[in-house]
Amino acid sequence: MTTLTAKALQSAIDDGRLAFVGRELSQLAPQDAAAILDAMDEGDRTIAFRLLAKDDAVQVFDDLSSTAQAALISSLGTAEVADAFDHLDPDDRAELLDELPANVAKALIRSLSPAERETTAVVLGFRRGSVGRRMSPEFVHVFPDDDCRTAIERIKARGRHAETIYTVPVVDHQRRLIGVASLRDLLLSDPDTDVAEHTKAPIFAYAAEPAESAAQRCIDRSIMAMPVVDNEDRLLGVLTLDDAAEVVEAARDEDEARAGAREMLKTPYLQASTFAITRARVVWLFVLAISAILTVNVLEIFEGTLEQKVALALFIPLLTGIGGNTGSQAATTVTRALATDEVTTSDVLRVAGKEMSVGATMGAALGVVGFLVAGLVYDIGIGTVIGLTILSVCTVAATVGGIMPLVARSIHVDPAVFSTPFISTFCDATGLIIYFSIAKAVLQI
Repeated sequence: MTTLTAKALQSAIDDGRLAFVGRELSQLAPQDAAAILDAMDEGDRTIAFRLLAKDDAVQVFDDLSSTAQAALISSLGTAEVADAFDHLDPDDRAELLDELPANVAKALIRSLSPAERETTAVVLGFRRGSVGRRMSPEFVHVFPDDDCRTAIERIKARGRHAETIYTVPVVDHQRRLIGVASLRDLLLSDPDTDVAEHTKAPIFAYAAEPAESAAQRCIDRSIMAMPVVDNEDRLLGVLTLDDAAEVVEAARDEDEARAGAREMLKTPYLQASTFAITRARVVWLFVLAISAILTVNVLEIFEGTLEQKVALALFIPLLTGIGGNTGSQAATTVTRALATDEVTTSDVLRVAGKEMSVGATMGAALGVVGFLVAGLVYDIGIGTVIGLTILSVCTVAATVGGIMPLVARSIHVDPAVFSTPFISTFCDATGLIIYFSIAKAVLQI
């Protein structure tokens, strides 16, 4: 593990010790060097990258984040990074091209060889967020009527340019996916046996489906390379396990950001400008501020009720907090279940029923406690209101929080958009309506 840091390199660059920087970077593994460059300021990163030997630069560039790659291209120009761009995998190229201005992206694509341009075009043909955009079109396949000797020879001949060779797709002569075969099985079997004897039923993904769900399936089932097909089951590419892990990690980071009512930063925090951080947060604050007006309006409507029973105001923070947290817990649970394909949008009634049951159970337990405490401190009437409100709020909040991610998915919106603060604010307003309605009925005010 290296002890070299981005701060140390930046200090060396400021002191003019460029030979030291080049020497230290050349001694690191490409992944470690890329991690350090990712954490550096843009100007210092450009200088450090220039100090790398050509072969090292190609490998380090491959391991940089797409944001850092785009910044280097802007700083150095397309000519200086064309070789590194050519060595990227097609799916990594597509991710980088999304970060670049159109004219720069076109210049880089023109710099590719015809073969690399063709494979990159395959990936770019799919919408962002789909597994087709994250697959590798560079793979080696075999046919079921090949014998193992022929299959191994084919893998040797074409495997050098494939993303992976350990899991080999088996296709018919119209390139329709039939199954998969393990390289281990093909190598250790009798060379004269047919590939069909070693073919297993495939776990695959359609190119147009969301990358996150396909990647999660790939990880859950530990698939080294998941075949990706079109609507007619023709093989288009493979999604490797390491690419699947990147997709899931990126999706998790995005969900966590939106659950905190903000967007993800594309650069490390200390490198991000004040404007970038503000932009990542302020939009959601506007949304939440507007939705919070609902709560104010509800309080205004029931102002007369509060004047008659001032003690009711003391329990508002407790009830809104319980409602918001209950809804957020349900939304988080269902969003995770959606990502792992445990539920689909067609399960909305089952999810609503389950969350209603869970909410009612939690509400009953908490409501008893609320009834006893409020009844002892104030009176039985207040205790009854608090107990019934907690029961009702928990039931409604869990149900609404559970179905919101499903509604979002059905209208093709990221379920994480229904973030925790948004659901909390929604539950605040409905919780207050329930609270004061029960209070008026029970206390006759």
